[in-house]
Amino acid sequence: MWLQRLGASISGYALAPQTNPSLYRAARIDNFVASPIAEFCDIHDREALSSTFAATMPEIVIHMAAQPLVRVAFEQPLMTYSTNVMGTANVLAAAHECGSVRTIVAVTSDKCYDLREGGEPRKESDPLGGAEPYAASKAGAEFIAEGMRAMMTADPERGEGNTGLATARGGNMLGGGDWSRDRLMPDLVAGALGGQPVAIRNPDAVRPWQHVLDPLRGYFVLAQRLHQNAALFEGPWNFGPPASHAVPVRHIADAACALLDAGLTWRPDPAAHFPESRSLRLNSEKAAARLDWRSRLTLADALDWSVRWYKKFDTGADARVLMEADIDRYEALAVA
Repeated sequence: MWLQRLGASISGYALAPQTNPSLYRAARIDNFVASPIAEFCDIHDREALSSTFAATMPEIVIHMAAQPLVRVAFEQPLMTYSTNVMGTANVLAAAHECGSVRTIVAVTSDKCYDLREGGEPRKESDPLGGAEPYAASKAGAEFIAEGMRAMMTADPERGEGNTGLATARGGNMLGGGDWSRDRLMPDLVAGALGGQPVAIRNPDAVRPWQHVLDPLRGYFVLAQRLHQNAALFEGPWNFGPPASHAVPVRHIADAACALLDAGLTWRPDPAAHFPESRSLRLNSEKAAARLDWRSRLTLADALDWSVRWYKKFDTGADARVLMEADIDRYEALAVA
């Protein structure tokens, strides 16, 4: 929706919505996608990918398709590796083969870093890691992008028109319209609606929390700069919040419970869980210095906007109207 407001002609390629409700259907996102478009397809399908690129001839590709859930990665590691690593390879190869593509932003994850030692904020030059399947798949996607970038740069057939490829690593997202399983905000909202306490795994884990519109703006800025000068802006970029936003899960749970105003409580989940990193912080000084990008929303505002979205949707508000209102408010912050 935001890209359409900015004047882009948009084509999409994705799996069919996996949740009910889904933001795609609730906000009628298909209305924003130009023809010709792909049917719902899988990034494992190289033939469908190539056909879609040939039909749409995009200039800019934003790759966000992924298996995005940590617990699912433990339960289905091979599917996660296949989607996040080989799926990324398929998308980048199809984009490279399409003569129209000049800019690619591949979104990976802040969890691609080696988090086994120390809790200092990770910067783009720090080692990648993979102490659990999800993190390993995202580090793998970064390695695939690095190898593909080298191939694109060396391609003699492209000459002066080399494709710019950058990767983007956002923090832990808050915001309305997410109904995925085992995500903190959707679980809390479901608990409020059902009048049940919410079981939370790893309440003391520290994560860099931010509203989804902040990193999205970062991806747009990066795509624009990369399109203007691939050599100066290719490579990896962090889009994380200020240091003050890196707080334990329990902090977010407490604040969200208070905002939901439904007598909602949470408790630590007593069940055994797969191990996850205890602390993750991002250093986004590179994006601040070279892209003039910083988070606009405070953590309190990110929580307030998120909870308000779900409460209004539950009382019958239209998802598209809620999204438009959030974008309007967010854009107003630039001139406030």
